[in-house]
Amino acid sequence: MQELKLPGILFSLLLIFFFLPAASDSPGIYAQGSGNLRGLITDSTSGEALAYASVAIQEISTGAYSDSKGYFLITSVPAGRPLTLVVSYMGYYPRKMTIKLEKGKMTHLDIRMVPTSVVLPMVEKVEKRIAEENATDISLQRLTIKELELLPKGVETDIFRSLQYLPGVRSTGDVSARYYIRGGASNQNLVMINGATIYNPFHAFGLFSIVDPEMVNNIEFFKGGFTSEYGGRLSSVMNIFTKDGNKNSYGLKAGISYLSAKALAEGPIPYGSFIVTGRRSYSSDIYKKFLNDKNIPLDFYDLSFKLNYSNPEFVEGSKITIQGLLSDDRLMNGDETKADLKWSNRIFGFKWFQISDSPLFFEMGVSFSSFLGEVIPNYSTSKPKKNEVSDLNMKVDCSYVYDSKDELGVGLSILRLKTNLFLENNGGIITDIGSSGTNFAVYVKYKYLRFKNLGIDLGTRINLTGLSKKGGGFLNEPRLSFTYRFIPEIALKGAWGIYQQEMTTLSDESEVISLFEPWIITPNYLSPARARHYILGLETNFTDELSLETEGYYKKIENFPALNEKKVFDSDPDLVAGSGEAYGLEFMLKYKFLDFYFMGSYSLGWTYKTVGDWLFYPKYDSRHSLNLTLEYNFGKDWQASVIWVYNSGLPFTKITGYYDKLDAGDYFNQLSLFTPYQPFLLLGDKNLGRLPDYHRLDISLSKKFSIGFANFYLDASIVNVYDRKNIFYFERNTGKRVNMLPFLPTATLKLEI
Repeated sequence: MQELKLPGILFSLLLIFFFLPAASDSPGIYAQGSGNLRGLITDSTSGEALAYASVAIQEISTGAYSDSKGYFLITSVPAGRPLTLVVSYMGYYPRKMTIKLEKGKMTHLDIRMVPTSVVLPMVEKVEKRIAEENATDISLQRLTIKELELLPKGVETDIFRSLQYLPGVRSTGDVSARYYIRGGASNQNLVMINGATIYNPFHAFGLFSIVDPEMVNNIEFFKGGFTSEYGGRLSSVMNIFTKDGNKNSYGLKAGISYLSAKALAEGPIPYGSFIVTGRRSYSSDIYKKFLNDKNIPLDFYDLSFKLNYSNPEFVEGSKITIQGLLSDDRLMNGDETKADLKWSNRIFGFKWFQISDSPLFFEMGVSFSSFLGEVIPNYSTSKPKKNEVSDLNMKVDCSYVYDSKDELGVGLSILRLKTNLFLENNGGIITDIGSSGTNFAVYVKYKYLRFKNLGIDLGTRINLTGLSKKGGGFLNEPRLSFTYRFIPEIALKGAWGIYQQEMTTLSDESEVISLFEPWIITPNYLSPARARHYILGLETNFTDELSLETEGYYKKIENFPALNEKKVFDSDPDLVAGSGEAYGLEFMLKYKFLDFYFMGSYSLGWTYKTVGDWLFYPKYDSRHSLNLTLEYNFGKDWQASVIWVYNSGLPFTKITGYYDKLDAGDYFNQLSLFTPYQPFLLLGDKNLGRLPDYHRLDISLSKKFSIGFANFYLDASIVNVYDRKNIFYFERNTGKRVNMLPFLPTATLKLEI
């Protein structure tokens, strides 16, 4: 990655801060006698912010989307005359109102949307197109809770599993919500909740995430080409924004499913609101079907909360939030031939958001995140393998919208990170692979939005100091994305960027199932991993009901850490640098007709890795992936869906034989979870075998019942309707075939008061 000298950085910042803003405010670019319009869009019943609502002013054909907090800003609006403002949002009645702005002033609106029990189609498509005319987003899915409810649910409603039905998102089986994006490893995905990093976002072998869907307001999900405010990962970014809680009345919710029980409480507090939700597992035969084991003593819980405070007498236009997320998983086998496992997350965060009468947004946040994973052997007196991760992160973000509609964003991030990995080999020697570091990064981005048919987002992220020895030194990560609309219905989109990652997990590509993947900072003898993204796409709206999105991508990865499988002596490095590339095509078709909704996605992709002299397919490489979803709204609160999924077979390494293992104080395979007394396997060339193709049909039916003051929601599903015997893996020690989910009826009941 090219090193950027300090004079070059200062020169670039001067250009952005002085030249571009001056150009934005130059005479003749915007109409004289105008004002600015800012608004907050909320649910009329709960006061919950509505993210990504489309807002348009009909007379001047201009508009915007509300952001993740429900705010929108439109500059250079003609003042002194009545205008028609139209707001639309899925699941709510469209709102029209007459507005009149004052010259040179900021007008504030509080817009409350009324929900409807009728599932409306994509309402106000004209206004939606006005709002997105010059949006520069590509490979980005912005999903509200209403849109998440339209995605397939499977056995247990989960945001991670639902996203796997989008093109370019891949999993390796029914029993895991762990996902892979466009050929990138799972440890290359950044997952955040309200800006705080989650290092292990999964429960129970990855069955589903630790974030309760009832807590979610909206999600921003970048599959690539993400902008300069995000850093630290190579492949994707998922930022989960949680609800604020009901500001008008107190409410309770409770739900049970085959896997867990949960409860939620929310309500107003002086100058704010609160929301808290908890979920816990209980014994069920469903785990046996998930995990192909007759004795799964699995126990987990998660607890989330959020407090919001906004007192105009304290600081007008400010909002303070405090959040927390705790999760804990335990797998206590009590079997001398198996290991016990424990892992937990602890996340706390504070945010201060400020708006004023100027088109300036300011946000400051401080978060603490920790992860602890343990493997406790029952077959020896060795101490547990233990992985500890803790970070303290401070972020400051500012954005300013000019009268020309151009936007300037600047920010900084200070991350203090510490990792420890304790391992004990058969000789009783304990190794502590510990490291700590500080990443100080600044970013600048400029959105060039003054033309209706063209939008450009140009920015850079500069790492002034790095977590590892080779991670700092003014390393520059430039980013560029654009949108060009030939006509309102057809848009060409593209993105390019350079990305850096200084953390990795230790995992063995030859392992079929990896239960312990500890996080470490990249060792000082390796350079940080780097990736280059090249993305080009075409967005076509054939009609108001029919749309097609097509994207092609190429990703080049360098210096990713991989286990040194040729290590013989203690002086040999544990990790070596690898390289890889991924490329492919993605298609997503959406069609809405009357009460039917269809979504189809297809992905064609190739992924290769090179470590030393070995060129191989990673275990998540899949050539073809097809997802078809059909939903029907019967009315009277009845809904049904049918989902069919097809994936071509995944790679695996074939077994060629076995040989006896001599126990002579083995210092290797320290990450293995299996007993050290079994023979060694003789493996063939890495991942040259292919499992059979995978396909599955699921159906579901949901109904809402109202009894007195309570609402009941019933979801009934059948997974794998035709009982396809999809293979998961072969047990290497026994040769036994392990399949994925069989024919499996499930049900979930939720109560809302």
